Amino acid sequence: MSHRVVIAPLTAEAFAPFGDVIDCAGDPDKLINQGQCGRYHDRAALDFSDGRAGVSLFNANPRSLPYQLEMVERHPEGSQAFIPMTHQSFLVIVAPDIAGQPGVPLAFCTAPGQAVNYHRGTWHGVLTPLQGSGLFAVVDRIGAGSNLEEHWFDTPYEVVP
Repeated sequence: MSHRVVIAPLTAEAFAPFGDVIDCAGDPDKLINQGQCGRYHDRAALDFSDGRAGVSLFNANPRSLPYQLEMVERHPEGSQAFIPMTHQSFLVIVAPDIAGQPGVPLAFCTAPGQAVNYHRGTWHGVLTPLQGSGLFAVVDRIGAGSNLEEHWFDTPYEVVP
């Protein structure tokens, strides 16, 4: 029998313990390009223990709801930003750290145009587009050594709308 996690809308306040919501909320910080482009400046705190920031592309298969959450992962050496290259929503799953293990997960659904940056060491689900395949630009640590920890739940969680 699985436990249930109900999906909530992604907000900066609810997501703050786990990372940054990257979006165009509010007025732009300044206008650039002859006043034709709003710059929403420095929306994510990238954090790496060593190495450097790299930009990769991920092309993820879509998932469906209800979604069976069997595993979460974290990256102890660096933050990880997921920036969708389409205006489609995706599922964001995070869990608090309880003495080195993930606690009860939380699930959020992004609005079109929102991206996320997971803080270094944040337990999170895998990339989970919900409508069509998901092409994402990912900004994360490029460097030597392992930067991945996985945790498999004894009993999976069922993520529902």
